[in-house]
Amino acid sequence: MTDRSRPEHEILDGIRGQGNYVGTFLAWTQLSDGWFGEGEIKFFMDGDERFPTICGTGTEDYFCGTYGFPQVYSTAYAGNTLKHPGEGGPPKWSLYRWHIMDPIRFQRDLRVTIQALGWWPNGRFQPLADDIASVGYWYQEEPHAAFPLFPPLARRWPR
Repeated sequence: MTDRSRPEHEILDGIRGQGNYVGTFLAWTQLSDGWFGEGEIKFFMDGDERFPTICGTGTEDYFCGTYGFPQVYSTAYAGNTLKHPGEGGPPKWSLYRWHIMDPIRFQRDLRVTIQALGWWPNGRFQPLADDIASVGYWYQEEPHAAFPLFPPLARRWPR
């Protein structure tokens, strides 16, 4: 779940050591009307603090989609495998991207976030408070820091 005052969803954090980030899966449930896909994916690596080494241009661009994800698609490296338009519940999306041909290599540390930003039907650009679940995939060399503990169930449960 994202907060409108800080519309960044954390995909991965606390990774210390050397490795390759190889993919992202997002399950996105829209809780507001309009378009959700304007947020930037950000890869903070190797000491980045305020500004990331890699900053995307929008959710639909990162997942190799076109304007508004008009249809379900599945390729070897990116796809939108669920487009639930919202009849009988909120709009839902299932998105994946594999970094096989374009690996993201880090030497010391890695944190990955994506913004929940979009356009409302009134034409205004807005931070969103959508429900987002994610999995970040990476390979890592030994030795590395201990992996972070899972948050308690209450923090992993949607509203």
